[in-house]
Amino acid sequence: MTGLDDPDLVLRFWKPYDCLTAFTDRDGRQTLADHIDVPNVYPAGRLDRDSEGLLLLPRNKALRGELTDATIGHPRTYLVHVEGIPSDDALHHLATGVDLKDGRTRSATAEFLASEPALPPRPVPIRIRKSVPDSWIRLTLTEGKNRQVRRMTAAVGHPTLRLVRIAIGPITLEGLEPGQWDAITPEEKRELRDGLTGLRRAANRSGAGRRAPARRSRR
Repeated sequence: MTGLDDPDLVLRFWKPYDCLTAFTDRDGRQTLADHIDVPNVYPAGRLDRDSEGLLLLPRNKALRGELTDATIGHPRTYLVHVEGIPSDDALHHLATGVDLKDGRTRSATAEFLASEPALPPRPVPIRIRKSVPDSWIRLTLTEGKNRQVRRMTAAVGHPTLRLVRIAIGPITLEGLEPGQWDAITPEEKRELRDGLTGLRRAANRSGAGRRAPARRSRR
């Protein structure tokens, strides 16, 4: 790989199941350091230990701040394996906002997937009840409350079985496998920054925290 000394380096990483979003752990659990040996990069945001998928690790502190700034509504997309078959009402509820203990969620995009997405199997088998059907949905959120996706799906009666983040803005997992990382290209970096700039300008025009119209779809 080249360009790893770039002060504006941004890594993308497929965080595997059971890995902490940290480089150290006093209890000896799996961390980012077990997979990434590049100095001075730090995750912008986090995924829970039992969640999987895309992390961005910028070297630039200002970019990390932009990626985690809740006021500009930066989109994050997840594939969510849930118990049951969500109804249109459940999808509408997810899209328009769910009341959680720490407040109502922002408007989101909630989409039912007619077929299981092509993902690598999880190393620890998912516990599925034979008497209960299961299905997949795609959720795009513009905020990051603690364990938000899991709490949202539970609130509408569909507990999460598996959670994989597949995109942060325009950056996706394409070409990676769990535990793999690479540096995003200059073009991807420019697209990421342009998207953040556009969101910041829109937030400044409309007022930070204003909710976008909800959308829902089923296919």
